[in-house]
Amino acid sequence: MVATFIEKHNAQVEWRPFYLRPDTPPEGMELPDYVKSRMAQTNVRLKQMANAAGLEMVFATRIPNTRLAHEATEYATQKGKHLEFHSVVFDKFYGRGEDISQWDALRDAALQVGLDADEMQSEVEAGKYTATVNALVKEASQIGVTGVPTYVLNDRYAIVGAQPYEAFLQALEQIKKEQK
Repeated sequence: MVATFIEKHNAQVEWRPFYLRPDTPPEGMELPDYVKSRMAQTNVRLKQMANAAGLEMVFATRIPNTRLAHEATEYATQKGKHLEFHSVVFDKFYGRGEDISQWDALRDAALQVGLDADEMQSEVEAGKYTATVNALVKEASQIGVTGVPTYVLNDRYAIVGAQPYEAFLQALEQIKKEQK
């Protein structure tokens, strides 16, 4: 959906990191029962949206610690492969149920988009992107991001959660009206 929006409306997308649960240990953790029950109805809607778009959707029962994935994504950004890498990592987690806190998943994503997996792992493990990712996470909190995904259009309009394509079109129309 995002790719369609980008192509049809010549939009530019900048993905930013955000830790939904910053207290997640490095090895990840089981989803608490209250979260599982709260998400049950939402997951049905998300699966229907994914299936309508011809995509599979897998719902994890564990929360991965996404620090490595965010820092690996920053590496991909520096190499001009942000959107490609991000898309593969999303597919690995949401489409295949892979643990994106593990190097095997991230290295495979790097290889799929033509990045040097050894260099990526080495630079991330050396902490090269930690400060940048921490600053971006802090910035997201400062502008009011509290959930994922959150799409901010024109630095002003927030679309929170997995919303239908029409929500993006409505926001775009509002932006166009205000620019006149």
